[in-house]
Amino acid sequence: MRGACPGAASLSMELAGGCCAVSLWLLLCRLPAPGAAAPAPPAGPLAVGQFWHVSDLHLDPTYHITGDHTKVCSSSKGANASNPGPFGDFFCDSPYQLILSAFKYMKESEQQVSFMIWTGDSPPHVPMEELSTKMVINVIGNMTSTIQSFFPDLQVFPALGNHDYWPQDQLPVSANEVYSAVANFWKPWLTDEAISTFKKGGFYTQLFQSSVSPQPLRIISLNTNLYYSPNHVTLNITDPANQLAWLESTLEISLQKKEKVYVIGHVPIGYLPFARNTTAIRGYYNERLVKIFRKYSDVIAGQFFGHTHRDSIMILLDEKENPINSLFVAPAVTPVKSVFQRESNNPGVRLYQYDPLQYSLLDLWQFYLNLTDANMKNESNWKLEYILTKEYGIEDLKPENLYEMAKQFTVPHSKLFQQYYNNFIVSYDKSIVCEGDCKTSQICAMQYLDHSFYTDCIQRG
Repeated sequence: MRGACPGAASLSMELAGGCCAVSLWLLLCRLPAPGAAAPAPPAGPLAVGQFWHVSDLHLDPTYHITGDHTKVCSSSKGANASNPGPFGDFFCDSPYQLILSAFKYMKESEQQVSFMIWTGDSPPHVPMEELSTKMVINVIGNMTSTIQSFFPDLQVFPALGNHDYWPQDQLPVSANEVYSAVANFWKPWLTDEAISTFKKGGFYTQLFQSSVSPQPLRIISLNTNLYYSPNHVTLNITDPANQLAWLESTLEISLQKKEKVYVIGHVPIGYLPFARNTTAIRGYYNERLVKIFRKYSDVIAGQFFGHTHRDSIMILLDEKENPINSLFVAPAVTPVKSVFQRESNNPGVRLYQYDPLQYSLLDLWQFYLNLTDANMKNESNWKLEYILTKEYGIEDLKPENLYEMAKQFTVPHSKLFQQYYNNFIVSYDKSIVCEGDCKTSQICAMQYLDHSFYTDCIQRG
């Protein structure tokens, strides 16, 4: 029923995936009602500020139900889909219906939010030859219009992901077709100055004016894909697209103006919690960024990333091991995993609460979809997974409180840490236990973002 929805935005897309080739019309239609709406946050004399964070949508337009489970989606790369249903499969990237269900739940929760951050990765994990520059641009454009259709009046601050380019990971250091096309998609959200910067290097800064605080909040959207290890374009370049110099200059201006800053990006800094001695970005750039973020920690009120598809927390420490910054990695909407991975994640979206005067982070509400249950019931019953302060018994999301929380995790057989690990995989499988080397990698990555401190932590075990 193409065009059956009044005013539906549709896009015909083909991925040349051999037997998996499918042409789908992506309809922005309303889905059946999801489960219970999100609980309302407590009201106070001065209402808290709130914003959404979504990441790693990874739309797979080839997803379809078929008796041959090797042909359900191109993103499974020929592997048998485990239990495909209307909302997806753990061996596949997101069907459009899953993405629609997430945004529909967010909209119908009727949360009063100031803005949304969207930290990249719209196209699927498929072989390079099955995509093209045009297809990548089309997918990003469709995801942008999907968000705009659900939230036509909401300010969105997006960031590019490593899959938001073709070939994937190879984001360049100067103007190109993708940066230009995406800048045009994002014009309703960004200022002319931000658009101009974005077209040159895929990054930007923009002010958000609170209705309560006399001081605006500065958003810095980084193109951390320029530092991503598989990006061969930037190999041996000291400062790709001069982003590091621009970042330091922008933060210096914020310091002089007494602004507060949220840093957003796709690929996080620091060490991967599931891969020992491995940073997502190249070590040289990681050390540079840690140094910059330490220098301007008084200005930066929060850092937000995606990319890993998992739910994790990091605390930036200064040279004397004092906690000075809180960093958050949001889990993905896509549930995809490879055949080599033991675990995946249920789809997730999250809501942050902040002090509207100082922009300090107060809390985090994580929502998720039990994918197995949703497919079985043919119903997208999104629900609250946890509220961070209640889950871990802390007052707010200040770095000193997160640091104390992390210390509690180090206790042998800590039930609190096991709960953290269950949240890390977005309630994928509560029977999975993280102990020994697994726990050490998690704890060290959480607390130590630079090479020296991290290495010492791993060696202590």
